[in-house]
Amino acid sequence: MKDILKNRLLLLPQSEFDLRVSRIRTLMDSAGVKAVLIADNANLYYITGRVFAGFVYLPAEGQPIFFVRRPVELDGDGAVYIRKPEEITLSIGLNMPENIGLELDTLPYSSVMRLHKVFPGTEMLNASSVMRQARAVKTPHEIDMIRRSGLKHELVYSKIPKIFTPGMSDIELQVEIERISRLEGCLGQFRISGSSMELHMGNVLAGENADAPSPYDFAMGGAGNDPSLPVGADGTLITPGTTVMVDMNGNFDGYMTDMTRVFTPEAGYLSDLALKAHQCSIDIHRALTAMMKPGAKAKDLWEKAEEMVKEQNLHSYYMGHRQHAGFIGHGVGIEINELPVIAPRSRDVISEGNVIALEPKFVIPHVGAVGIENTYVVHSDRVECLTNSPEEIVHFDI
Repeated sequence: MKDILKNRLLLLPQSEFDLRVSRIRTLMDSAGVKAVLIADNANLYYITGRVFAGFVYLPAEGQPIFFVRRPVELDGDGAVYIRKPEEITLSIGLNMPENIGLELDTLPYSSVMRLHKVFPGTEMLNASSVMRQARAVKTPHEIDMIRRSGLKHELVYSKIPKIFTPGMSDIELQVEIERISRLEGCLGQFRISGSSMELHMGNVLAGENADAPSPYDFAMGGAGNDPSLPVGADGTLITPGTTVMVDMNGNFDGYMTDMTRVFTPEAGYLSDLALKAHQCSIDIHRALTAMMKPGAKAKDLWEKAEEMVKEQNLHSYYMGHRQHAGFIGHGVGIEINELPVIAPRSRDVISEGNVIALEPKFVIPHVGAVGIENTYVVHSDRVECLTNSPEEIVHFDI
């Protein structure tokens, strides 16, 4: 099958492609955008089902055009080969639109200036929000792909208790998790929107390292093993009385699930405070998923979680201890941080087809991080969990 499709530019079923293009065009119309020129890998993948070097030109009306630089030998589907952006208009005599939307949130300034010369007299608009909104509501095809990733993700997590050995560090444990993930088909790519956040395949936080602040806007930080990548595992030994929070890559087919579970070496050693906070996280999931219906306000979900945390007198540990994250949930799909965002000032409204990761977590000094993260899909009449691993704190098999 791969050999048959490898030279086809468009890898989506035609009906799926048409649905996604229609969704983008509806949002373009609302924003007054006459055409978009897409270059970001995640958006290229969303529109075509593959990543290539080049652009997708999508006018408000008419056929999309795929301008390809690399790889060579992609066939059909309206592919036009170019060596440089200046050939976009010269190669086909493209009519200049009144305005054109670019991904100004991610496109380098030099590229924007170059494209401005390619489209002289055309107003440049920011189409980043158009694409983010389009991708926030998943199609049934996308949900099926995320569901399949979730099943693989669950399988990997089921093997974690058996790979721990006494004396192991967080980095050694992460390496073993990465190994089994890759063997189960994980692609390794952990796509994050924006250029300022980096992470290698996920986060394993043991003990006190969970309390180390990171420069990145992640729910949990960690010092990392080098200042060039200041997040995650740092060589902390895994010892009784402490926790290991595992938040590892769930990308098995281009669409990701996001799941966090907590492990500990031996039963009976964790503090009552840690156990209480972990149960509070589970309770928040139950309360928020009951509220997470089409039309619900994202900020109301945040406020409900805040209320529950304060009732349990856990606020100083909530979403960090030394440094606190400002959100407890986010959309997930091709990238790990999509819309909607569950945060206090979020204006997002929950829609049918949203896929949302909820991650109310706590950091308990001298113990580590507790709490769970699950990925959910919002249906018209229910919320479906796509990450169904055991939610209680799991003891390693020793």
